[in-house]
Amino acid sequence: MLISIARRVERAFLPLAVGLSALAMVVPGLFTWIAPYIAPALGVIMFGMGLSLTFEDFARLVPRWKVVGVGALLQFTVMPTLAWLLSRLFGLPPAAALGVILVGACPGGTASNVITYLAGGNLALSVTMTLVSTLAAPLVTPALVAGLAGARVQVDFWAMMASVFWIVAFPVIDGLILRRLLRRRLEPVLAVFPAVSMVTIALVVACVMGLNRDTVLAFPGTVILAVTLHNLSGFALGYAGACPFTASRADRIAIAVEVGMQNSGLGVALAKAYFTAQTALPGALFSLEQNLAGVTLAKWWRRGSAKA
Repeated sequence: MLISIARRVERAFLPLAVGLSALAMVVPGLFTWIAPYIAPALGVIMFGMGLSLTFEDFARLVPRWKVVGVGALLQFTVMPTLAWLLSRLFGLPPAAALGVILVGACPGGTASNVITYLAGGNLALSVTMTLVSTLAAPLVTPALVAGLAGARVQVDFWAMMASVFWIVAFPVIDGLILRRLLRRRLEPVLAVFPAVSMVTIALVVACVMGLNRDTVLAFPGTVILAVTLHNLSGFALGYAGACPFTASRADRIAIAVEVGMQNSGLGVALAKAYFTAQTALPGALFSLEQNLAGVTLAKWWRRGSAKA
């Protein structure tokens, strides 16, 4: 019975996410209370992902280190370059342009791992790329912002690593160990976990929508368009950029999601710490847009994987 319900949830994933987000725009309070629990919720999802992986999945990436490197390179070239070009193309105000560039210079976020999982991508590759880009970010992100926007920021390396460890690495490792110990006993849990993850991410997206409702409604159309194109182009160019280096569709999905989805929370935090509230707005909007687009793409990619 639970498995049957889980399958229905999986089929209704996109309408569920869109419906909850629309409701959040009307009654934000229904979902904004979730905000303090977003990090623990992502940690629980990552634990479930760890249950679906094995240590061998990560070991297989060692001889394929070039694919990981390509993903990290695309992360820190495609998104910053797109941010700069779109800011110039749309003639964005200086504060908004800086905010777009700041988000483009950030590493991949933990939400990319969730979307990769839901899309049927290479989850081990996604987690590895998130860790690699996060390790590089304290040096690369300030350099990119200084080079493209002429502004200075400082990224707290230890705070960032602590966040990624507790939300990504720790729960994934726990899941890997538990799967090795219990093996087949976990199969009933694994059968329903994708549905649990889908409901959780739909609630998180609705929460982000509710938190940023006033921001979205008050945003200039050109900034909304620039942020949307930034995110969607990142997905597309990430997938296209991966094609010459891997024939695996799962690899391409993982790289596309990792490139398209940024650690927008970091972008917002840096903007508030070093610049103005207006500079933080593109990051807040990007967070909302990337989750909605990611949910939509995950549904589409997962359907394509099922047909294949």
